[in-house]
Amino acid sequence: MGSLLNRYRNLTFLLLLLLAQLILVAYQVRTNQDIRLLRVWAVSAVTPMARLLASTSGNASGFVKDYFVLWGVRQENRRLAAELDRMKMENRYLRSELGTADRAQALSAFQARTPSRTVAARVIGAGPAIDSRVLLVDRGTASGVRPGMAVINADGIVGKVTAAYPTASLVLLVTDSGFAAGVIGAVSKAQGTLRGVSRSLCRVDYIENEEKVQVGEWFYTSGEDRLFPRGLPVGQVRSATPGKTFQEVLVAPSGLSRGLEEVLIVLEGVHQALPAAEGTVAGAPLLPPPPSDQAAPAVPQQAQGPVVPGTDADRLVDQYRKAAEAQKKPYGDNVPPAKPPAAPPATVKPPSSPPDAPPATVKPPSSTPAAPPAAVKP
Repeated sequence: MGSLLNRYRNLTFLLLLLLAQLILVAYQVRTNQDIRLLRVWAVSAVTPMARLLASTSGNASGFVKDYFVLWGVRQENRRLAAELDRMKMENRYLRSELGTADRAQALSAFQARTPSRTVAARVIGAGPAIDSRVLLVDRGTASGVRPGMAVINADGIVGKVTAAYPTASLVLLVTDSGFAAGVIGAVSKAQGTLRGVSRSLCRVDYIENEEKVQVGEWFYTSGEDRLFPRGLPVGQVRSATPGKTFQEVLVAPSGLSRGLEEVLIVLEGVHQALPAAEGTVAGAPLLPPPPSDQAAPAVPQQAQGPVVPGTDADRLVDQYRKAAEAQKKPYGDNVPPAKPPAAPPATVKPPSSPPDAPPATVKPPSSTPAAPPAAVKP
C-alpha cells in the first residue's frame, strides 16, 4: 500500500488538492434557500445511513419488546394448559366418584330388597393374564365366604367363588369357559346351562330346537344348580339359531354391563319367583262376571270352609262348592248315601175268598233270605 502511494504520490496530491478546492467552493456557494452547498451534500450523504440506523434500531426494539411479550404469553399459555389438565383430571375423578356412588346406591338398594343374605365386597385385583376372567375381592372366610358361593350385583349374576382365604376370595366370572349355572327363559320357559364363551358373551346349552327362544328374551337363574337362587337376572338373548340337536343361544350377561367395582356374595340364598316377561303387551282387562238373575242367599261364615289355595283347580272346586251351597244341595263328602227305591205292594186275591175279604199283602224280599211262602188253601 505504501509503495502504491509513493508511486502515485503526485496524482494523489493533485486529487486531494482538487477535493479541498471543491469543499471550499461548496462552503462558499449557497442555494436558493440560503443553505450552503456543503451542508446539503453532508445531509444527503448522512441521510441513508441515518435511515438505516433508525429502521434497524426500531426493528431491534420491536423484536426485543415482542420477545418479552411473547415470553409472557407463552408462560400464560403454559399456565392455562396446566389448569385445563387439572380441571380435566378433577372432572374425570368426580365422574368416577359419581358413578361409584350410583353403583353403591343401586347395590345397597338391591341388597336391601333381595331376600337372600349377602355381604358386599370390593374388587381389589384381577388375574395376571391378559384374558384372565378371575377377580380378587376383599372378603374371605372371616366374613363367612366359602368356595362355591354365588357372586351377584344389582344388574345380574357375576360369577362364583372358587377359592376363599381369610381376607380375600377369588371369583370366576360368568364369561369363563369353566363356569356353569342353570338358567330358564322368562317367556319360552326353556331351561339350559349357562357357560362362558368370550369376554362379553355366554352360551346356553341343552336347549332343544323345538323351544321358541327369541332374540331379546331375558334369561334368569333356575336354581337347579343349587348355587344361584332362582329368579336372578342373567342377560338377554343376542342370537338363537337351530343346530343339529340343540340350539345355539348366545346371551349377553347383564351383570358385567357396567363394570365391576363392588359385588355381593350370597351367603344364604333364597329362591324368588321369576319376574314377568319383559317386552310382552298386556291384554285388555277382563270384565267382572255378569250378575245372576236370582240373588244367591248369604252363606254364613261358618259354612264357607277353609281358605282356598291359589291354584286354578282349587278355585274351580271352590266355585262348584259355593254354587251347591247357594242352591242348598249336597256337594262332595256331604252327599247322603242313596237308598234303594221301595217296590210297590203286590195284592194277591185268593180265588175262594169271599168278596168282602181284604186282599192279602205280600212284603218285598228283605236282605235276609226269607222262608218259602206257605201254600194257600182254597
